Amino acid sequence: MELPQRIGIVIFPLILLTIAPILYLLIGYPLYYSSSSSSLYKRLTTSSSEKPLPLLSSTSNHSSGSSPILSSSSSSDYSDHDETLFLQQSVDDNDYDDTFHGLKPPPSLHNDISILSSNVDHQEKKHRRKRRKTKECDLFTGEWVPNPEAPYYTNTTCWAIHEHQNCMKYGRPDLGFLKWRWKPKECDLPLFDPYEFLEIVRGKSMAFVGDSVNRNHVQSLICLLSRVEEPEDDSRQQDFDFNFQRWKYKTYNFTIATFWTTHLVRSEENGPAGPNSFYNLYLDEPDPSWASQVAEFDYIIISSGQWFFRPLFLYDKQKMIGCLYCYIPGVRNVGAHFAYRRALRTTFKTIIGLDDFKGEVFLRTFAPSHFDNGEWDKGGNCLKTQPFRSNETELEGMNLETHTIQLDEFRIAKRDRNKNIGLNLRLLDVTQMMLLRPDGHPSRFGHKPEDKVILYNDCVHWCLPGPIDSWNDFLLEMLKIDI
Repeated sequence: MELPQRIGIVIFPLILLTIAPILYLLIGYPLYYSSSSSSLYKRLTTSSSEKPLPLLSSTSNHSSGSSPILSSSSSSDYSDHDETLFLQQSVDDNDYDDTFHGLKPPPSLHNDISILSSNVDHQEKKHRRKRRKTKECDLFTGEWVPNPEAPYYTNTTCWAIHEHQNCMKYGRPDLGFLKWRWKPKECDLPLFDPYEFLEIVRGKSMAFVGDSVNRNHVQSLICLLSRVEEPEDDSRQQDFDFNFQRWKYKTYNFTIATFWTTHLVRSEENGPAGPNSFYNLYLDEPDPSWASQVAEFDYIIISSGQWFFRPLFLYDKQKMIGCLYCYIPGVRNVGAHFAYRRALRTTFKTIIGLDDFKGEVFLRTFAPSHFDNGEWDKGGNCLKTQPFRSNETELEGMNLETHTIQLDEFRIAKRDRNKNIGLNLRLLDVTQMMLLRPDGHPSRFGHKPEDKVILYNDCVHWCLPGPIDSWNDFLLEMLKIDI
């Protein structure tokens, strides 16, 4: 090979190695930088800018012993907390007041809310997103993990907290139960973004149908949304019990409504009011309080459970077919889950049969109670201060059977929904995650120590703020996902 050819073979690669980096710096790197900067900007602008709020206030901060937001409750003959008394033991009286007081925020609160809701226009633009498809992930299997940023509202910034879930007002000493969030096993569950939620539901309406734990959920949602906007009372009747009420978010033309129902199906209290009174249950007839109105809503969230574990007379086609805890000769005594299954089936059948309803229906599964060292009326309490790990407890007994029935009836309804084209059924399965939260109940911090109440240690409902705020994390994520 001649000398010039050999020199060319050596020099040519050296020239390439010299010129290539220079060309990259002049052309390639600016293109990459522009692309990556845009991606980084998008990630930064879609992250929440919400900051944690100050610690919650308790009774000790108010010499009167009453909340700065809600007035103290007085005794009442009516007890909607009866639904939590799922055992058949009798109680001598029924003076527990479960009415809701002070539904409208006082004038002084508006200043706090205006601070929390600053820069709303900027935030709204930032969080206007379309519904999206996402990879499949079981949102409901996972663990509770630390979340030092929580809570995102307090009992002094939210007026909607029921007296008996206002744990800080009545002096709950530990705040650790606030500092957790739910982490699914195979994906992430974003924390609730009130701007994004309100954009998705703009121009729509949402009905909550169920008992007082359902009402607990509604109050959590209103508190979380209060960082953006306070709703106006849009109720069709005067109702201070939070049972049949509507609120409208005018900026977003979004309505929330509650339909309180003990058993989902039509029921009549049989005898004197009290936790040991019987109810007549008409298993083939939906409760008209909700069935006559829900067709006008875009979303329906159904939940129930605790009321089915108290004395019942059961009817089908106006004929008595059995009872629960009646022990009357000649009347068939059936288990509580018989009535529960029939009531769920009637509920789904009713909704599927609504000609004008083409929205989404969520079945929120029940949240187990956590009574330790005794039953609710025999000293049982819930004093744990942190969640269980998923391998430390499991569904069993009554809890397992109740959850199984809900899953069964949901599958049957999914099969039958073809009768109503356009109806969408969704399962909001909170049972396992709430089984892991024995620390989130009011316990004895849902009333003054001297108050005479039936459910003295409340291990059924949930403190606000508290674990059930995560139910709205689920709700928003499911609204974002097309199925």
